[in-house]
Amino acid sequence: MTWNPVTGCTKLSDGCENCYAARMAKRLKAMGNPRYINEFEVTVHRDLFNMPLTVRKPRMIFVNSMSDLFHSSVSDRDIIEIFNTMNAAQWHTFQVLTKRPDRLLRMDQAGLLNWTQNIWMGTTVENDKYLERINCLRQTNSATKFLSCEPLLGSLATMSLQNIDWVIVGGESGPNSREIKKEWVIEIRDLCKKEGVPFFFKQWGGRNKKKSGRVLDEKTYDEYPL
Repeated sequence: MTWNPVTGCTKLSDGCENCYAARMAKRLKAMGNPRYINEFEVTVHRDLFNMPLTVRKPRMIFVNSMSDLFHSSVSDRDIIEIFNTMNAAQWHTFQVLTKRPDRLLRMDQAGLLNWTQNIWMGTTVENDKYLERINCLRQTNSATKFLSCEPLLGSLATMSLQNIDWVIVGGESGPNSREIKKEWVIEIRDLCKKEGVPFFFKQWGGRNKKKSGRVLDEKTYDEYPL
């Protein structure tokens, strides 16, 4: 399930060009959804901060599918309160993904973030221009660190997986989706195999992601951290 205590973002890097969340926010505003009255401007929904505590069945929860928790428009206080909820709801597993791991690292080094085992922290690396994001992530105290190479837009053959626990790879989808090359995916799969890191291949993407599927060399990769 998803949990969006924050919605809205601003484009930061190559992977943001065809942002699905921005398209969805525009559609939700047109439909009259009150959460998106500001469309894709960063908006904090404090009334949703405790929502996971009301879900008693253990779930895998993706945090802020419609935003970036570490956006500069989200206060340290709000980030800490969201972490407090994740700390308290230890029967859930939370996946947090950011393109701003520099702020993540600053907050972590300042001792502002409480890392319980149920918080998986990830960063997006869409091509080799953003390898420094991995260095920021690996310096944090999060127990489970993952990379989202989605949308994969170039080779990551020089990527290091030291202290990384999981890698997700996927192609861009939608009407203006950019090409993903099979050799880029194979490079990452083989690197994960060499380093003993679980590999999850999400999709080839394209205009019709269901048709293109997610099979790589006659196999579906659904590996997760232990």
